Amino acid sequence: MNYIVTARKWRPQTFGEVVGQEHITTTIKNAIINKRVAHAYLFTGPRGCGKTTTARILAKTLNCLNIKDGEPCNECEMCQSFLSSQTLDIIEIDGASNRRIEEIRTLRESVKYTPTKGKYKVYIIDEVHMLTTESFNALLKTLEEPPEHTIFIFATTDVHKVPLTIISRCQRFDFRRIEISTIKNHLKKIAQTENIDIDDKALTLIAKKADGALRDAQSIFDQVISFSGNKVDSSELEKIFNLIDEEIYFELSDAILSKNFIAAFNITNKIYENGWNYIDFLNGLTEHFRNILTVVIRKDNQLIEEADLYKEKYLNYIDQFTEADILRILSFINKTLYELKTSANQKIKIEVALSQIIALEKSSSIKELISKIEVSGKNNLTNFETTKESTPQLKINEPTTKLETIQIKNNIENFTAPQITDTFNIDELINKWQSFIDYIQKDKFFFGSVLTNTIPKLNNNKIELEVEDLQDEEIIKNNLNYLSNKMQETFGKKFKIDVKSKTQNPKKTSLGNNSKIVDSIIKNLGGKEINQ
Repeated sequence: MNYIVTARKWRPQTFGEVVGQEHITTTIKNAIINKRVAHAYLFTGPRGCGKTTTARILAKTLNCLNIKDGEPCNECEMCQSFLSSQTLDIIEIDGASNRRIEEIRTLRESVKYTPTKGKYKVYIIDEVHMLTTESFNALLKTLEEPPEHTIFIFATTDVHKVPLTIISRCQRFDFRRIEISTIKNHLKKIAQTENIDIDDKALTLIAKKADGALRDAQSIFDQVISFSGNKVDSSELEKIFNLIDEEIYFELSDAILSKNFIAAFNITNKIYENGWNYIDFLNGLTEHFRNILTVVIRKDNQLIEEADLYKEKYLNYIDQFTEADILRILSFINKTLYELKTSANQKIKIEVALSQIIALEKSSSIKELISKIEVSGKNNLTNFETTKESTPQLKINEPTTKLETIQIKNNIENFTAPQITDTFNIDELINKWQSFIDYIQKDKFFFGSVLTNTIPKLNNNKIELEVEDLQDEEIIKNNLNYLSNKMQETFGKKFKIDVKSKTQNPKKTSLGNNSKIVDSIIKNLGGKEINQ
């Protein structure tokens, strides 16, 4: 027996076998049962979702001699003649190759003749939108008042090209794209019947590649079997279609949580070496963070269309991100996707973009901030009363405001901040300075690196910091409010900070017209330009 492709071998022969279009098949079955069959139908929808198949089942059912519950028997003389393509009462016409007015005039003449054996003469016109305007006009009158024994079924992937005068004379049914889970289950059923060993991840990859078209999924399935034989491995499948390994998306989301900037360059290099498309990568990244958003909001993975392996991994992010964090990341990815299309060097663009995503700081909601203000305010009041009783000589220069009591601290191991009083010794501040820098680096790594070579000096309640050059001076000045708040938060006293550089000559750069990019990296990422 000659080989038959899966799409033909597994083509549905009853309405019940049609996959993913129950809203249509149920309606048509009820119309047949209740003898409310229309004289013209219009089936619309994307490719490979069952339009032509459903039209054939409808045509076969209308002429079946033993209809049961709106389904064809597939055993009677009329059903068998249709299955063997020998019936003269069901005429299939390709609208793309029979689009001229001469063919439509011939059709108009043929509808006058009664069926040879069946009850109805059924005309199935596939890709009907390809007919010319003249052809549609010639069909109008016949379509509006056809003979009682004639039924038209039109199928199209582009309903917008069909004139409204035609649409208004038909019962319209909109076929939808088939869900990934439905395609997976159908392919799994085929694989079990054909004794093919294929894992859940491979089925997911095929279903996603098909993009809602079951026929495409079956064609890909055939191609995979031809390559792998009766045992399909998902890693081989990724190589065949050069699909992006989804582990790379989890690598990035983990890097965001751990602030691992090296991952940005490792990921970009992996994309480059495998020849993956950067735009496809960003689209996949958008879907990845969309999946994280669903688990953060819903606390489950029911809305995620992935392999079971990955669905479980997404649950680990429930308490790791906030809704605001994910929305900021998604907004940045969309912005990068738009800019990437006009970028001269996409690899560098991706490296910088991923670094920026990893550098994004966690956000706090207004409710959280208010809660921290209230808690901090109560703690400060308690500490003040205790200190007032135990050390009456303490002087309070300025009243504490609510804004000054906001404290958002990271957990720092082996670091105890000195308690500064009016008689605080600068030597103690200097001794704790390196620990303070380590504390800063956990929050802003690059900015903390700029502070590494500084030694604070105390002058009239003002901290003086001396840096190497104007560039470091500019970086610290851009983050002066941040530094001042962290010092008050850590050392318990608000200082004025003065910054000056040892040399007044800025470093030369060889980047020319890219100075704006350099400025952006310095300002937003806390970067530092290095001489070669």
